Amino acid sequence: MVAFNQDPPPYDGQMDNGHVNTAYNGDTPSKAADKEREVQERSQAKVNDPWAIVELVEDSGPKWSEMSTSDKAKRILLNTSKICLALSLLYMFICSLDFLSASFRLIAGKTTGDVLNNEYVRNPVVGLMIGILVTVLVQSSSTSTSIIVSMVSAGILDVHVAVPMIMGSNIGTSVTNTIVSLTQVGDRNEFRRAFAGATVHDMFNWMTVFTLLIIEIATGMLEKMTTVMVADLGWATGGGGEVKLLKYITEPFTKIVIQLDKEVLNAWGTGEGELANETSLIKRYCKKECMEASTTAPLLLTTTIASECEKVGVPHSCHFLFYETSLTDSQVGIILLIGSLLILCTALVLIVKILNSMMKGKMAVIIKKTINADIPYVPWLTGYIAILVGAVMTFLVQSSSIFTSTLTPLIGIGVISVERSYPLTLGSNIGTTTTALLAAMAGEGEGLVYAIQIALVHLFFNIFGILLFYPIPFMRFPIPLAKKLGDTTAKYRWFAIMYLIVMFFILPGFIFLLSLGGPYALYFVGLPLLILFVLVVILNIMQIKCPQILPNVLKNWNWLPKPLHSLSPYDKCCLALPCCKTCRTATEESNELEKVEVEKPTGLENQGYDSNDTRF
Repeated sequence: MVAFNQDPPPYDGQMDNGHVNTAYNGDTPSKAADKEREVQERSQAKVNDPWAIVELVEDSGPKWSEMSTSDKAKRILLNTSKICLALSLLYMFICSLDFLSASFRLIAGKTTGDVLNNEYVRNPVVGLMIGILVTVLVQSSSTSTSIIVSMVSAGILDVHVAVPMIMGSNIGTSVTNTIVSLTQVGDRNEFRRAFAGATVHDMFNWMTVFTLLIIEIATGMLEKMTTVMVADLGWATGGGGEVKLLKYITEPFTKIVIQLDKEVLNAWGTGEGELANETSLIKRYCKKECMEASTTAPLLLTTTIASECEKVGVPHSCHFLFYETSLTDSQVGIILLIGSLLILCTALVLIVKILNSMMKGKMAVIIKKTINADIPYVPWLTGYIAILVGAVMTFLVQSSSIFTSTLTPLIGIGVISVERSYPLTLGSNIGTTTTALLAAMAGEGEGLVYAIQIALVHLFFNIFGILLFYPIPFMRFPIPLAKKLGDTTAKYRWFAIMYLIVMFFILPGFIFLLSLGGPYALYFVGLPLLILFVLVVILNIMQIKCPQILPNVLKNWNWLPKPLHSLSPYDKCCLALPCCKTCRTATEESNELEKVEVEKPTGLENQGYDSNDTRF
């Protein structure tokens, strides 16, 4: 006997025709359909999510077991060639970063020393901006921190003044990978991910500086803590040096093109010694010979070794492209800048194409999943291992810029997620502090203690930053901020260049110029702007989190003129330029696609159809 409320199963004719009336089949098919729809919606959401890890294309070629011996040999030869070519391009990319750094140093010239020796440097805000400017000028936080450590060791700067400058060097070092991200501007989603991966470093550094600089000004925490640590340094002796691992590979090529005299650069920074009067940063002497003190030749670079012997530079002992050139340092720097950017962009574009062609098949899927996977049973430990990996890799290459710039294209093509790149970047901040420690150990006498102290300040500044913005997932603010910047640059691509110029040049330069007017000008102009910025940030957060407690006028920014709360007016101006014709055409096509109406079924076939449904 069949109960009246029980639905009979569908008859065969219904099944054969593919039409099942669910009204006679209970809730089972309905639940299955809902589950299938949910899976499809989740899959579609992942496809539409530009931040999701890109699904690698399955290799459409024949399987390995189905290939002949000659085909297998061709496949192995092709993949080996791609790997060798990718490594060669990576080598050129790293060399181009060296050339880029050298070009900025040559263009800056003695400006680096003049900025560091500014009399207003005792103001902590000015010191912070000077640290940013110097690092941008020399394109290396390792170099800028080494110069600051040398100045502390020589007694030109005290530790109290050098602390904000060390913080600023952390911010300036991220300019390189931000420049590298611009090479992926051609693809909107790749550029979105690459720019976010590059600026997550910026966001972490800026937030750490804002937090710890205020604490340092109020309490002197880092200075006092490191003072206690170096109070008894009987174990410390001079004789530190420099770790050269990657340099052994790149220097044979870079030294053929340009060689800079680091002793002259340090002398310009400190303003002391015979080399402080040198007019050129390009190396003049690559060899020195021991000569009698009485036979010292005029105009030669000399270094006294003993009372009877002194080292004298040997003329015409260098062999590189720009040796004894008639061009000025600035002219050589501009040539190197153009050449390095060409090499960098070409190498990165080709690396991305090769990686895209290799990211196929089961092996590529395994590699991608391994990089972004969590450790079983203890997933929270994965990030800390990534921090350790980033620190070790940066120590090996002795440059956080090289390590983070190498990650940027991988983030762009979707092999590494922004979330996974974040701990790797934090580790690179720890790894780069080893350079300052090695530079500090090269000192001697009383200055050695202060040099080690400022190097320890650099180390603990990064450690405290990690403790603030990593262990608690809620506190990982740099990730959503970087993604917001990535979304903005994907919509307005010119914004990336504006961000680069404003954050690394205009803002530090503006504050530095204000400092020339004295402390009153700095505080009367800078303080109201800072208060306005904080109020805008608070209002933006309240508009998203709790708009109900705000007055109607403050629930959005529409009461302001559009140029003050939207980038659209500026976007129209940029797209009107002749150089932006391609972007303008792409935007117009995108707008046309958005206007396309999709014809839907009438809904007669599906009684559950809603005529007001606007979903595709």
